[in-house]
Amino acid sequence: MAQVGGPGAYEGTSFGTAKSCILLWLDGGPSHLETFDPKIDVPREVQGPLGTTPTSIPGVHFSGELGRCAKLADQMTIIRSMTSPLGEHGLANQYALSGYLPSPNVQYPSFGSLASHERALDWKNPLPRSIGIPEPRIGHGAGFLGASDEPFWVHSDPGSPSFQVRDLEIHPSLDPTRLERRREMLGRLQDTQKGPGFQGAFEWILSPQAKRAFDLKQESDATKERYGLRSFGQSCLLARRLVEQRVPFVTVVQPGWDTHENMVVPLRDGFAGAKVGVGLIPTFDQAASALIEDLRQRGLLDETLVIAMGEFGRTPKVNTRGGRDHWPRVYSVMLSGGGLPRGLVYGSSDRIGESPMDHPTTPSDLVHTLLVRLGVRPDQTLLTPEGRPIRVNQHGRPIDALL
Repeated sequence: MAQVGGPGAYEGTSFGTAKSCILLWLDGGPSHLETFDPKIDVPREVQGPLGTTPTSIPGVHFSGELGRCAKLADQMTIIRSMTSPLGEHGLANQYALSGYLPSPNVQYPSFGSLASHERALDWKNPLPRSIGIPEPRIGHGAGFLGASDEPFWVHSDPGSPSFQVRDLEIHPSLDPTRLERRREMLGRLQDTQKGPGFQGAFEWILSPQAKRAFDLKQESDATKERYGLRSFGQSCLLARRLVEQRVPFVTVVQPGWDTHENMVVPLRDGFAGAKVGVGLIPTFDQAASALIEDLRQRGLLDETLVIAMGEFGRTPKVNTRGGRDHWPRVYSVMLSGGGLPRGLVYGSSDRIGESPMDHPTTPSDLVHTLLVRLGVRPDQTLLTPEGRPIRVNQHGRPIDALL
């Protein structure tokens, strides 16, 4: 896409500090009250069943099931005042990820695709610029930017013993020599081999670097166990391997957060009668804390932005079915690394987690701020294939405390 505009006011110490980003997408709407904004000294139907635990930030508590993340809170920024008008999953996804309210006329790109697009001209790596693990979700696409900026989704579970990335391996009937002959023959028949997509596909499947990046067998058993052997844990481990290879944007999806009833089972237990919790929150707690610690120990956290978020929060009162329903009026986002402040809690919700109490922050504000950290100018204008100018971020304001 053509683009208009110069660096302008976005050149500075905050611009482009994050060379890579790992988005932990908690699909379905995670409850802020059961994660990063639990309430104390409130009625049981507000507090919920999981309790609280103190963090490494004095006076700040997380969910009782986030003990490992609580110890790393001084490495995080927590936004507790996110607010949106959209409480339907697909629409809320699009707003949360693009910063634009959905429109029937324009498919806006996610901020991940914008980060991928920004790196297109100087990208020499055989790996894709944006990679998703394991399966795609609504709102994570490139919109009007087109197919070249779409994430590459692995379509396979890294937690499975038979994990294999689709389209990375040569068909058993071929070897590199035969594959090269086929490329030459196709090039004689048509001019496709001059296209970047065609050439990139060959480099991809023949690249030892790409194969190594996805090969979790190179990790020790201790490291795998540190992240957790379930799908989400191994997906986070794979994300770390990919940012080590300088992939600009990696999305890890953890589905199942749409907990309208009996939320203790999916959130804490994992299955009825579990002796040790293996549900969504303990699994997230182990994997996310391991990821942040691992990146820090490898010297990668300062240049890798880690984000944990979903499309909205949950109702401030537990319903009669033991769950919480959709609630976009206020929710939380966790951030770490990428040059962001550490040990910061930005904004707050009211006493029962119903509305923002101070510093209300929209998805557009968050996207604007993340784009600055990722080296994408929010004020630049992109052109759709029809020639329509679209500003990268039209309605957001920078969150100064994060810049």
